[in-house]
Amino acid sequence: MLLQRTDKARDELRPGMRTLGLRERSLLLMADGNKSLLDINAVMGGQAEPIALDLVRRGYLQTAARAAAPAVVSPPPPPTPPAMPAPAAADPFEGKRSLATTRMFLFDICERMFARRDPALAEQFREALRNAKDRESMLAAGRDMLAEIEKAAGPERADSISERIAMLLPPEADQARDGAN
Repeated sequence: MLLQRTDKARDELRPGMRTLGLRERSLLLMADGNKSLLDINAVMGGQAEPIALDLVRRGYLQTAARAAAPAVVSPPPPPTPPAMPAPAAADPFEGKRSLATTRMFLFDICERMFARRDPALAEQFREALRNAKDRESMLAAGRDMLAEIEKAAGPERADSISERIAMLLPPEADQARDGAN
């Protein structure tokens, strides 16, 4: 089955629109009408099928065969549950802000973005994060990583990761107070 984006999906992929999670958005990017669910599933480590089916059900994707067929009036979608306030990010962070959490996030991004693509660069970032003993050195390593992410995945992706880092970092005043204790 070939998957193709709908107008709803194209709206989701526009800059500033982030209502779906990272895996869902990644799948939308791959669903260009030329790739089958099997192709996408292979790229996503066998996890694409349930996500794709959910995106089809929610109107973000359609099968290419259905896209080529003339429009048929379909029954209305099932009623949606009462609307909840939209979170600021697709995967909101509700934990305590800390340098440790920020550091773990940066390690995670390093693995996701560079481990397969450029193992040497991933190791360079891992080493910089291991050696980062304070806020400034950790943020310097993060800035270097963001510069490479921008080259590899574009400014929108780098901006979204930068926003997440800002959500995880404690305010500088909190860190100064914690360091004094």
